[in-house]
Order: sequence, then structure tokens, then C-alpha cells
Amino acid sequence: MKRLAGRTNAIAFIVVAGLLAILPAFLANNYQVSILILVALYTILTVGLSLLMGYAGQISLGQAVFYGMGGYITAWLTVRAGWPPLAGMAIAALITAVLAYIIGIPMLRLRGNYLAMVTLGLNVIFELIVIQETAWTGGPDGFRGIPKFSLGGLVLRTDLEMYYFAWFVALLVLMLSLNIVNSRVGRALRAVHGSEIAAETMGVNTAHYKVQVFVLSAVYASIAGSLYAFWLGIISPSVYHISFSIELVVMVAIGGLASVWGAIFGAATVTLLAEFLRNTLPHLLRGASGEQEIIAFGVILILVMIFLPEGVTTGVMLRYRRWRAGREALKEIKKSAETMGAE
Repeated sequence: MKRLAGRTNAIAFIVVAGLLAILPAFLANNYQVSILILVALYTILTVGLSLLMGYAGQISLGQAVFYGMGGYITAWLTVRAGWPPLAGMAIAALITAVLAYIIGIPMLRLRGNYLAMVTLGLNVIFELIVIQETAWTGGPDGFRGIPKFSLGGLVLRTDLEMYYFAWFVALLVLMLSLNIVNSRVGRALRAVHGSEIAAETMGVNTAHYKVQVFVLSAVYASIAGSLYAFWLGIISPSVYHISFSIELVVMVAIGGLASVWGAIFGAATVTLLAEFLRNTLPHLLRGASGEQEIIAFGVILILVMIFLPEGVTTGVMLRYRRWRAGREALKEIKKSAETMGAE
């Protein structure tokens, strides 16, 4: 079964990579390319949050904090300190990992709603810091002048070049995460999600694994934040609002709480829906207040958690498998009845 799963993932990986390689040829304009860049960045974020929430069972409503840390630290290192983009991104990920480890040790002792509230508070604190510390972050006006990503003589000047690079990184993150969930670490995370007490009884160091996956999800978010900063050349506090953290949770819920591949579907669905709510709906409904996006995502999250707690893609697949199993069982019953009747 493990070999079959690995083969299936390899085939899926090749198919997805091939589709992403040829997809720009069918896009009408640069705006559509930019949407797909966002989907790539949000896929990286969603994969990390899926590992944390879906596999380890740790609720986080503050993932935008680490996304912002990656962006701001990278911006400061490349603009103020003059570091090369790749070095800036690597150091930003390292600093984010260290801070996530430090705050994760006490924070992950909490569970359920208490953990969710603490991560939500963390997002509020971070947003206040980046607004008020204008000397370091640029304040409400944002941090400007961030250079394009470059490696040696290669500079990613166009959106199309950033599209390929962002998806290259996203696919690497997917590959690494698939290896993790299919390894001993993945089994330990599932055990932690199922029951921490039972996992500890079986010798699993639950605190260790929870902190590990928390740090890994933070590093993923930092990398995505760095790419976002290189792509646009400016970052501002509005990007890292609490509503964005909620959007990420909705992405995980739609893609499947414990589904690495579902991250792409969840990120694409929510990104496209968000663009519709921000740009199209206000023109259709002239009386729209501008808060329709938060309301819509809140309603979606509530409905998914009530009716499909495993996530949309995972829940639909499970229900389809049950339907098929029930159908096959019914066929066997009918066949047995007919055989008995003939005798």
C-alpha cells in the first residue's frame, strides 16, 4: 500500500507539474497570471497549515503572522542591509523558525479554543507592531523598494517568471510534505491528532512533534511571505490582517484538513472567490458594504465545519467511497438472494 501511494503521488506530481507548465499559454492577460501566483503562494501557506491543523490537530488563527515576518524580515535585509535576495529569504525563514519555536513551546500547551484564541491574539499584536514601528516596517504606508528575486545573473523581472518560480517552490513544498505525512513523523502527527493521551501512552513525545510541525508551518509561511515581497516590491500591514488568517483556515477546510494535495484546490477556490467578492460583487450589488468577503468566508467556514468537518475534498471522497462500498454490498446481497432463490 505504501508503494502504491508513493507511485500515485509521483504520477499526480508529474501531471500537476505538466499542467502548470503549459497553463500560461492559455491565459488571456497578466492579471490572470498574478492570480495564479497568489494561488501558488497560498498553496505553500495552506500546506503548512494543513500539516498543523489537519494532521497534528492544532488550531491556528495566526498564520498571517509568520507570512508577514517572512516578508518584513526579507525586505529589511535586502533593502536596509543590502543582502542578496536568496540570503535574505533564508535568514528570514531561520529567524521565523526560531521565534516560532520560542513561542510555540508555551503556546502549544493549550488546546482547542484556547489555542485558537492565543494565535488570534498573536495576529493582533503583530499587526499593531508593523503599524506602529514605522522606522522598521514603514508603518501604514508599507515597506517599499524591495528588489526582485535574483540568483546570480538571473533576475525575475516579469510576472510570468515569478509564476514559474513560485510554483517550483510550491511543488517542492508539496513533495517534502508528502514525504513527511507518509513517514514515521506523519504517523506520529496522526496519533497526536487522534488522542494525545493515547499517543503519549504509546511513547510518542507529543510536545516535541507539535512544536516541530508548528515551526515547519511557520517556515513555509515565511518562504511564501518572502516570495510575495519580491514579487510586488512593497508590503503593508493590511496584507497580514486577521481576516487573511481566517481565509487560510477556509482554504484548509475546503481543500481537506488532512490533505496535502487538497491545498492546491483550497487555495485556488478561495483565491478566486475572494477576487469575485472584492472586484465583481460590489459592482453587481451597489449597496455592498465591503464587508461581504469576511461574512462569506465566515459562513463557508461554519458550514464546512458542521457538514464536512474533514474538509470538502476529503469529506466528498469519503462519502463517495462509502456510497460505492454500500452499492457493492447491496449487489452482493442481491446476488446471494438470487442464488438462494434459484436453489
